[in-house]
Amino acid sequence: MAATSNTVRGGTVLPADAARWAMWTFVVVNAVIVEALFLSAGSGKNGVLTVAKFFGLHAALLMLFQLLLVARLPWLDRRIGMDRLTVWHRWVGFSLLWTVLTHATLVVLGYATLDDTSMGKTFLALSGVPASLLGMLAATIILLIAVISTRSLRRRLRYEVWHGLHLLLYVALGLAFVHQLQETTTFTSSAFATAYWWILWLFAFGSLLTGRVAMPLWRNAYHRFRVTAVVPESDHVVSVYVTGRHLDKLPARAGQFCIWRFPGHNHWWLANPFSLSAAPDGRGLRLTAKAAGSTSAGLRNVPVGSRAFVEGPYGAFTSLHRTRPGALLIAGGVGITPVRAMLEDQATGDVVVLYRVRGEADAVLLNEVRHLVALRGGRLHLLTGRTAEGAAPPFAPGSLHRLVPDVTERDVYVCGPPAMTAAVLSSLRALNVPARQVHAERFGLA
Repeated sequence: MAATSNTVRGGTVLPADAARWAMWTFVVVNAVIVEALFLSAGSGKNGVLTVAKFFGLHAALLMLFQLLLVARLPWLDRRIGMDRLTVWHRWVGFSLLWTVLTHATLVVLGYATLDDTSMGKTFLALSGVPASLLGMLAATIILLIAVISTRSLRRRLRYEVWHGLHLLLYVALGLAFVHQLQETTTFTSSAFATAYWWILWLFAFGSLLTGRVAMPLWRNAYHRFRVTAVVPESDHVVSVYVTGRHLDKLPARAGQFCIWRFPGHNHWWLANPFSLSAAPDGRGLRLTAKAAGSTSAGLRNVPVGSRAFVEGPYGAFTSLHRTRPGALLIAGGVGITPVRAMLEDQATGDVVVLYRVRGEADAVLLNEVRHLVALRGGRLHLLTGRTAEGAAPPFAPGSLHRLVPDVTERDVYVCGPPAMTAAVLSSLRALNVPARQVHAERFGLA
């Protein structure tokens, strides 16, 4: 769940609401234009092909939205969060699948009706037409991506394998684009229609290339990130310090995360999202990671002085979304890293921190957290050990209310394992904490 805000602060619309309004306006305006173009020039050779064209035009529009959702545009990402945009990308993707399959089925049915022949013969005949073959190949790739993206299969695939196959979607988009150029008459029916379609495609592809390729390459060439220190925090946790040029111009905020690569230490395709565990100060960055996989486990062996490739910063888990003077920061395990960074952010205000770990020895950066909470005059509750039989869990509604009686008057930031985060969010709803005051974000790539 991304940081959400649904109210007005100081007479102005909050950032998340502004981003949602902008996105919905973009979707509605373009849907209306496509509908108008379809009504004016969308008729096919028979009724079935006319309906097929309707679905084909909307499939193209969904493809463009897919590109924009994963373009990692900074303005959207800081206000909505990569995790929420990724969830929307997933659901738009399944909508695209059914729209494409419906379009393809209706095309075959329409021509079979027109030629008074079977759908099987019509399918074979259409596969011999270059423009139709491109569309079929694009639909096949989209179907493959949808299948491997189902939760049951996704869990069985390594991220690198899944991501490599997922990149075939760009091949499908290219095939679909050429297919549209050869088949579509609706967007060549007028000078306005042609200009609109080209501008929309150029905007979508331009946004993707800017956000995913050009901006990361430019930032790394400009900042020249380099590892300055590798500090073990415990047997299973390590902090990596990174510096670079002109870091005061890097638009990073406490609570955000970056996608980190260490060329020469790992393969270029091995990347991990790690939160900044200290507020950016214009001189350096710090990540703190738990050895949960082969990439993160090897961080303690990254050579000092080696280059780092950094994408980001990303995320909406920041004080940009504050609505109340006080804050409740809830962390579980290594989820303390963005919380610890936020404790340095003066916009965080009056703070209470709940830190859930198995034992005090597992509390990463505990001394730093204690020091920062004390400096702010806040309160820290270290919640350790297993819940006793018959006792209420530490994040049950009653337990939360006892620890923080004014919880409904605070902004609540939650970062931790999925099960813990889900339990906290459920309890906050039970306590009637307004949704606009609840901020949680999953830091992941898929």
